[in-house]
Amino acid sequence: MSRLNLERDIVFLDLEATGTDPARDRIVQIAMIRVTPSRTRTAFESLVDPEGPIPAESSAIHHITDAMVHGAPRFRDLAPRVLEFMRDADLGGFGVIRYDIPLLAAEFKRAGVPFGLEGRRAVDALMIFHRMEPRNLAAASAFYCGKELEGAHSAPADAEAAWEVFLAQVEKYRDRGDKPGLPPDIAGIADFCSTADPKNVDSRGKFVWRHGEAAFNFGKYQTKSLQEVLKKDRRYVEWLASGEASTSEVADICRRALAGELPRK
Repeated sequence: MSRLNLERDIVFLDLEATGTDPARDRIVQIAMIRVTPSRTRTAFESLVDPEGPIPAESSAIHHITDAMVHGAPRFRDLAPRVLEFMRDADLGGFGVIRYDIPLLAAEFKRAGVPFGLEGRRAVDALMIFHRMEPRNLAAASAFYCGKELEGAHSAPADAEAAWEVFLAQVEKYRDRGDKPGLPPDIAGIADFCSTADPKNVDSRGKFVWRHGEAAFNFGKYQTKSLQEVLKKDRRYVEWLASGEASTSEVADICRRALAGELPRK
């Protein structure tokens, strides 16, 4: 930390929640570290009662269950302490600008506690990572093969580099006992590459599993279950099923739902 010039205190934070929508999901755990210019550190952490069930799909990621938050304070109860911990401090974390800070702001708003970023600066290690470490074929060639990619964006050079990177990945990601690696055959690797995110109902994550049901992950009904929207606004589902404003997968899911065939996990 010798190169870092802290002009005032900074609070690094991380939130675990009931889902991935900062506007609608609820915090189930909060942790903060406050660092002063002299490098004195203080910490705050608490489980949080989200005032509703935690989807099993979210618990599978952060391992926080309904039983664990039973009896924990609600965010509205913690809000004054959280705000005081962050008083006059800048904010930071990993992915905080797009997720944690908006989620925190939404929770403060629900609690009726004024919170704003005026006068605060926010730093995000995830954004720094993405900007400073390119994720392209040239970077992959340097990382896996230890050499610069000559003639990048020339099809022959890129094809050769992609093959070399692939071979290096197969060698690098071998089984290591407690950590499975890549299969050694094309069939197995193809299955690995085609495996969808387990939280997604469709390949693009337009619908996600929430409490074991397919829920919208886009639009005005984000986080609402497909079954609930069918009852509340059937015409909206019919519009999506027409394919005019949706992908073929979304349209197919909606058509099946209209016919009484809801997705099953």
